[in-house]
Amino acid sequence: MASFLASYLPTSAGWLANWQLFVATTAVFNFVQNFVTLKFTRRIYNNVPPSTVTALQARTFAVWTLTSAVIRGYAAYNINNKIMYDMAFLTYLIAFGHFSSELLIFRSCKLNAGVMSPVLVSTSSLIWMFVQYDFYVKA
Repeated sequence: MASFLASYLPTSAGWLANWQLFVATTAVFNFVQNFVTLKFTRRIYNNVPPSTVTALQARTFAVWTLTSAVIRGYAAYNINNKIMYDMAFLTYLIAFGHFSSELLIFRSCKLNAGVMSPVLVSTSSLIWMFVQYDFYVKA
């Protein structure tokens, strides 16, 4: 079973492609949960009245999450492609910008596990991708 699953993992050197696939996979679960319940979305936007976190907002967030998952999934299997690498990098930059602005400017969030997860994933991914750019992308 393990070798069967391993045959579907990215084959590039290093761990970044596997990380991209992991993040993309978890994003698909996040996409689904945004259609099923508002519970987890309200944990992120936890500094506003719960009624302001609507089903429409959650579905919009779900579509963005799925878009990011698709880009990151493609990047996992094409990690040496400059365009895919750059697009995946930009998805993390957009996520970082969104969550930073919600925390620091709009103040719709307070620090908790629901907020820290996307902040840590976007920040660590941005740093990792920036530092390892020349390893993965050969100009």
